[in-house]
Amino acid sequence: MVALAVGLAVAVGCVRLGIWQLSRLAQRRARNAAALAARQRPAVDLVGSSGGDSILNRRVHVRGIYDFAREQAWRPRIREDEPGVDLVTPLRLIDGGAVLVDRGWAPSADAYHVDARLFRERDSADVVGLALPAPRGHGDVDPRALRDSFPYPLLPFVVQELPLEGGGSPPGAPVRWPAPELSNGPHLSYAIQWFSFAAIAVVGSLALVRKRGLPRTQARG
Repeated sequence: MVALAVGLAVAVGCVRLGIWQLSRLAQRRARNAAALAARQRPAVDLVGSSGGDSILNRRVHVRGIYDFAREQAWRPRIREDEPGVDLVTPLRLIDGGAVLVDRGWAPSADAYHVDARLFRERDSADVVGLALPAPRGHGDVDPRALRDSFPYPLLPFVVQELPLEGGGSPPGAPVRWPAPELSNGPHLSYAIQWFSFAAIAVVGSLALVRKRGLPRTQARG
């Protein structure tokens, strides 16, 4: 009976974890649906540093002057199995603020060092991109973490510059990334695994109890 109780307790725990993963899947799908709806709305013209979190996942159109002296690198970034970095450049806005622009990917043999001068574009820029949160764990391109390191205010998101119409990038520029894929993540597969563990725990416990009970049954016979 102890083995059965332990097995059932393990099964209950696994079922709860499976349900939790299904809940996370539902949340992920809801966020993806909201992000997709935002991307499909008309582009927002950013004319100053007044944008906030409400603009996330929206397409934006912004003009300004690049501050290449304060360019950052997002490391490492792998593209088609080739190591590289993303060049993230502050774009000065008309009101004196700025927004970080992910101009795209540049090859780097060690996924760290790169001669950014080879991928420098015109100082005056007209950018169309997506307003996205900074990548987790990359404080070197997070405007919230960098705000005290810059002499001007930064908008709290990064603009990922999109490819040209028809695809591609301007000559000599970093390779523009397409819009990030909105995936459901691994939550469904994790849920299936937890439910499978629960079934294994129950079946295994019942089999063990039955095996231990066989000798007594045979002895009474």
